[in-house]
Amino acid sequence: MANNAPPRWDRKMQQRLARGEAAALGELYDRFASLVHSQAHRMLDDESAADLVTREVFGYVWENPDAYDPKQGSMRSWVARLTHRQSVQRLRSTATAATTSTYEDAEDGEVRADPADLEERVRRATAAARADYIVASMPAPLRAALELAYIQRRDYRQTAADLGVTEDEARRRLRLGLQLLSTAHTRPLEGSSPPGYGRRP
Repeated sequence: MANNAPPRWDRKMQQRLARGEAAALGELYDRFASLVHSQAHRMLDDESAADLVTREVFGYVWENPDAYDPKQGSMRSWVARLTHRQSVQRLRSTATAATTSTYEDAEDGEVRADPADLEERVRRATAAARADYIVASMPAPLRAALELAYIQRRDYRQTAADLGVTEDEARRRLRLGLQLLSTAHTRPLEGSSPPGYGRRP
């Protein structure tokens, strides 16, 4: 029988945040801060902007714990959606500010804004962030196989030996991992944007 209830940790964390437990926010931060920061940094390519997005995401979670809907997925995926949404907003606002500044500096409108370029940048950043999220979220055996094959440049035989599994199992893990990664370019990051996220904390 399918169980649609969120994991116990997610339910308890939401309850603790709703009660205003500062320790709960600290625990949530310890668990997800690296995910949030790396995802934001991958999208924005800016350390200080990623720091700011990280603060904004956890500020929003602290002030709006009831915005988490267990039916939409785990708390981890909710935090990833919040990060994605906030990073896209910052990417667009930064591009708008840069375009405005360019217009003010340009003579006779020589430089023109290109919304298509911005949307392509958002699309690429979203796919990259989704790929990072997929790798971080996939089962450890799949992640280990991908890291050996693509980061350490092992072939499937060496990967099998390093992992202590058969060559067929190593190939299966690599195939599954790559299938998961292939969805990074075809689907939005972990579902739709959360309702009401545009509100500032």
